[in-house]
Amino acid sequence: MEQPDFEKILSKVTALVEANPDDLLLRICTLLKEEVYHYDWVGFYVLDPAKNELALGPYAGKPTEHTRIAVGKGVCGQVATNCQTMVVQDVTQIDNYISCSIDVQSEIVAPVLKNGRFVAEIDIDSHSPAPFTPADSQFLETVCQLVANKF
Repeated sequence: MEQPDFEKILSKVTALVEANPDDLLLRICTLLKEEVYHYDWVGFYVLDPAKNELALGPYAGKPTEHTRIAVGKGVCGQVATNCQTMVVQDVTQIDNYISCSIDVQSEIVAPVLKNGRFVAEIDIDSHSPAPFTPADSQFLETVCQLVANKF
């Protein structure tokens, strides 16, 4: 498996952010899903502080029934709590894992921080076992920084 050219993809994300289309987040999800072979589902969850939940925003991939996730629950909820990127190379090893599909083998979630506060996150599911590297984390954290002002 060839490593994705994250620098090239990041330049495409930057161009989208600068163009600022109405469907920016959906375009980013679609771009990432198309450009990175091991990104099988890409979506944003947005914090709903009134309910202390994450609400599903734009995504690319199969529909999911997980449209709302309690802060603290599952990988997405933990990232909302600790504001740190979380990489799970084998989802069967996580006690409170919320499965979106039986095909998902691994997951990475990176927080979107605006003025140092958690506002959203990008969630990536992969059907590949243990595909994520530190380059994925760095790439997704940069994407999150680029979109932070959109929240």
